[in-house]
Amino acid sequence: MIHESTITVAADHPAFAGHFPGRPILPGVVLLGLAVRALGNVSGHPLPRYEIAAAKFLRPVGPDTELRIRLGESASGWRFDIFAADDVVATGTLRVGAP
Repeated sequence: MIHESTITVAADHPAFAGHFPGRPILPGVVLLGLAVRALGNVSGHPLPRYEIAAAKFLRPVGPDTELRIRLGESASGWRFDIFAADDVVATGTLRVGAP
């Protein structure tokens, strides 16, 4: 089963401050956090333990960009894809309950 959610990271998000002056870019750790939060929403509770098994960042994300997060179960965990419009900006796999 595929689960999708959308979020817009506002221009005043603290992660944009100083990252980078004149051309703000959302750090990859924030994108990973969005994927983890989306998976917690799917499971119905926050994830106390998880592992980022794989992650690739394919395109920069600027302020006020609407992001679509797609989650699907796979043999190795939960695959996530994060889109800005039709472009994949990040992809990877999360494992729940990993040490």
